[in-house]
Amino acid sequence: MNNFITGLQFLTRIQVAKQSEWSPESFGRSVKYFPLIGAILGIILVLVHHVLADFLPYIGMYLPPHVLAIFLIISNVLLTGGLTCDGFMDTMDGIFSGRSKDRMLEIMKDSRIGANGVMAFVLLAILKWSLIMDIPPQGLPTALFMMPLLGRFAMVVGITVFPYARPDGIGKAFAQYAGKYTLCIATVLTLLFVIPLGKQAIVSLFAVIVVTLLFSNYVKKLIGGLTGDIYGSITEITEIVLLLVFLY
Repeated sequence: MNNFITGLQFLTRIQVAKQSEWSPESFGRSVKYFPLIGAILGIILVLVHHVLADFLPYIGMYLPPHVLAIFLIISNVLLTGGLTCDGFMDTMDGIFSGRSKDRMLEIMKDSRIGANGVMAFVLLAILKWSLIMDIPPQGLPTALFMMPLLGRFAMVVGITVFPYARPDGIGKAFAQYAGKYTLCIATVLTLLFVIPLGKQAIVSLFAVIVVTLLFSNYVKKLIGGLTGDIYGSITEITEIVLLLVFLY
């Protein structure tokens, strides 16, 4: 339970217990629970959607689709504290810098956000907003539930399948102490949620896995492995992939 709480309080802004110590082993052992943490985020997003799309109209307040989509995106960012968004921007700054491997890693570690990161995030946000707005209403709750679920499962794939690029860092703890059965446990947890949701959910799972492997392999060729920032970017990219699947 302590490992689950460690993962929950690191990946989200949901505080359920006060933890004064964050051991590397606890970080690593929390990885197997990432899909479950994603499912919790998904449930909250579905509830937010229910309030905005069903309850507010019931009391006479109607939100246009584009406003509803904005509130859902803001809710997602608030729930995670923008952790994966920050990782995405740092990753885009690094891999699009056109520099050497070591320089890319330095750029990703820099707390300042560059032009590549800002432009990439703006495009990502616009794309996510457009997709959420255009997904058929009957499929949107399922997409909102699965979006953080598969995004965190993709993170597990990156952590367990690919090497870590730095000699240290929080991401190193995830990779080093995850354990050899972590991917199997995370896969089983993910399938328990995905299979009952039908064909479209299963297709999105396969699409997320393929994109995760392709992107992670591309980054590995650039810098020799993945980093904590890249784990976050994997989540953001695969959430877009899932929304694309649910668009049809």
